[in-house]
Amino acid sequence: MADINKTVVLDWDTVSNNDIQHDEILAPGKIKFYGLTKPEEVIQRIGDSSIVLCNKVLITEQIMDACPSLRYIGLFATGFNNIDLNAAKERGITVCNAGSYSTDAVAQHTFALILHHFSKVALYGNYVADGGWIKSPTFSVFPFPVYELAGKTIAIVGFGSIGKAVAKIAEAFNMNILVCTRTKPENSKYELVSPEEAFRRADILTCHCPLTESTKGFISRDRLSLMKKSALIINTSRGPVADEKALADALNSEQIAGAGLDVLEYEPMRPDSPLLGAKNCIITPHIAWAPLETRRRLISIVNGNLKAFLEGKPTNVVNQ
Repeated sequence: MADINKTVVLDWDTVSNNDIQHDEILAPGKIKFYGLTKPEEVIQRIGDSSIVLCNKVLITEQIMDACPSLRYIGLFATGFNNIDLNAAKERGITVCNAGSYSTDAVAQHTFALILHHFSKVALYGNYVADGGWIKSPTFSVFPFPVYELAGKTIAIVGFGSIGKAVAKIAEAFNMNILVCTRTKPENSKYELVSPEEAFRRADILTCHCPLTESTKGFISRDRLSLMKKSALIINTSRGPVADEKALADALNSEQIAGAGLDVLEYEPMRPDSPLLGAKNCIITPHIAWAPLETRRRLISIVNGNLKAFLEGKPTNVVNQ
């Protein structure tokens, strides 16, 4: 077993809203919890700890050099772009992520955003609360147009576990399914299309791809210009997958009908975001992964990763 005796958790408030307790983290020795950690506080807070658990805190080569006791970084996340992986590998620091913990939750939220647009539940709920139904001369009143999902074409960009879960739900709604993915899946029962064809044919285009150099700005001005005026964009992947200025312009000019976003390029949202106040744009604050059951699953994976590391058989290592 590795000689490990001190653990620090740097951004616990990104994982728990006082609904997951400290004692659910199963780390050996002393554990110090911090709600959030500013960049200038990281070195002091890690100190001589051997284990760091974090979500979005940036851990650079300089931080690793200043904290020579560090041996393990466990992420409360699937993404790991906040860690200098090469520097960690050179220093013998193991970095492990938590993959596939949020598949069902993100697929669920994807359809919550889709249904918000097509079924207008929030609009109608507010209409009734404001007395609109009381004043109606008819038993059924529908000032806001609603539409069926059956027969609509959904283009799924990225076909990992979340993309596959979204396709399964789309089947239940009797939708037509297109798949746009870099790696061609074997024996796919869905039609595989290019990015341009996905944008051209989609009634709904939903992104479930990782953020890479090739996916940054994937939702571009040129591709948005190919879409139907009735089309809806969904992004629950990573904010920079969309060119936000181009998307805002497409919404405000009614080039497309709407967007549902759970991620932005800068989080928390900045007051100068081009999407703030954009027409027919619903934005949620990066909560697709946040159901309590999902976060408990995340904690279980983080604990399992740490246990495996301590036993000398690390799993989910991202810097091998």
